[in-house]
Amino acid sequence: MNKRILAICLAIFMALAVIPTGFADSSDQVVITYGETAYMNQQYKSIVDDYFASKTNVDINSIESKVVTAGDVNKISGGFSGKQYNSDQIFSSALLDLNQNGEITVEVDSSITTITPEMYMSALKSAGIQGGHVYVTSPVSATGESALAGIMNCYEEATDVEIPENVKEAANQEIATQAEILNNSNVSADDLSKLVDDVKEKVNEENITDHATIVNIINDYSTTYNINISDNDIENLAQTIEQ
Repeated sequence: MNKRILAICLAIFMALAVIPTGFADSSDQVVITYGETAYMNQQYKSIVDDYFASKTNVDINSIESKVVTAGDVNKISGGFSGKQYNSDQIFSSALLDLNQNGEITVEVDSSITTITPEMYMSALKSAGIQGGHVYVTSPVSATGESALAGIMNCYEEATDVEIPENVKEAANQEIATQAEILNNSNVSADDLSKLVDDVKEKVNEENITDHATIVNIINDYSTTYNINISDNDIENLAQTIEQ
C-alpha cells in the first residue's frame, strides 16, 4: 500500500474514531448521494428514498444529501476509459451509514446489474476507506459503475477528509476495468473479485511495482481459480493494480 493511501486510511480512521458514540442514531452520521438523473425525477427519487428508508432508522428527509452529476463522474472516469456520461445517465445512488461500526460492508440492490458488493469494497479500500456501511441502489437497472463517485463523496462529507483526485481515479479505474472484463468474458463477478483481491494483497504485501511481475501474478491466480481472461484484459488489470 503506497504512503498516500496509507495516510488517507489513517485520516479517515481518526475521523471515524472521534465521532461521539452518544450520537449513535444521529442523522449526522448518514449521508446520501443521488445520481443527478434520479434526483431530478420525483418518481425515481421516491424509489431511491423508499429503498434507503428501509435500510436505516433515520428520517430520510433529515439526512445530509448531495447530487452527483455526470461532470463529477466524468472527472474521475473519462481520463482512463474515455467513457463519458450524460446528465440523463446518472441513476445510481448511495447511502453511507457510519452508525454501524466495524469493517466496511456494502449492500447492493438488485437494480445494480454489474458491480458487486465485493468490487465496491475492494475499490473503496484502494481509496483508503475502511469502515461504515454502504447501500447502493438505482430506480432503474444500471451497471453501478457511476456509483463509486457518490460513495466516495459520502465519505468526504461524513468524515471531512478529502480523497485526492488521483486516488479517486485509481479506485474508479478498478471498478471500470473489472466491469470491462466481465463484459468481455464468461468469468463470474465473484471469481473476478476474489482474483483481484488476492493479487492486490500479494502486490501490497511484497511491495511489487514491476509490471511484468504483476502480470505473472495475475496469470498464476487465473490458473489457480480456472479463470480465462484475455491477455489484453490482464494487461489492463495489471495497470490498474500498479496504481
